[in-house]
Amino acid sequence: MSAEIPRAATGTGPTDSVVTGMTFPFPAERVWDRLLYYEEIEDPLPLPLRLLLPAPIRTEGRRSTVGDETRCRYRKGSLLKRVTGVALRRHWRFDVVEQDLPIAGGIRLKGGSYTLCELPDRSTRVELETRYVSRRRPRWMFGPLEAAICHAFHRHILKAMRRESASPELRDLETSSRA
Repeated sequence: MSAEIPRAATGTGPTDSVVTGMTFPFPAERVWDRLLYYEEIEDPLPLPLRLLLPAPIRTEGRRSTVGDETRCRYRKGSLLKRVTGVALRRHWRFDVVEQDLPIAGGIRLKGGSYTLCELPDRSTRVELETRYVSRRRPRWMFGPLEAAICHAFHRHILKAMRRESASPELRDLETSSRA
């Protein structure tokens, strides 16, 4: 018995993109050295996000240059992220090349990026982007809900990066594990 799989559920439908920005009171070089994946953040998620997002365990692999891959492990699956673009201290992009991870509503992650813009006062504007495909319909209803959740998710990441940027020490992020 076979059932037809909706096009968006396979990750081949239209891609949505959500971008969230935050200004850091640090130069771009310092912020660049502290880019974080969600899976590398030790701070607990706010309760609403904990109920909606998968719980990360650790990351494995490099993410420094184009082609590097990182396996992001969760309690109920994993993602494989591949670096697809690097413009030093300005832009870093990755694609999700493998998703063995259920996300509410059948969302398929496509990738993301970090864009840094150093401002005249030497602070840095950071924009975090997530690209995904959702099978939830109607889009006019679910699109804004997904965007609101994604913005909250981005703010969690950006706040952790801002705290890391304030720290004088760099963590080794090539392989990290959550406690």
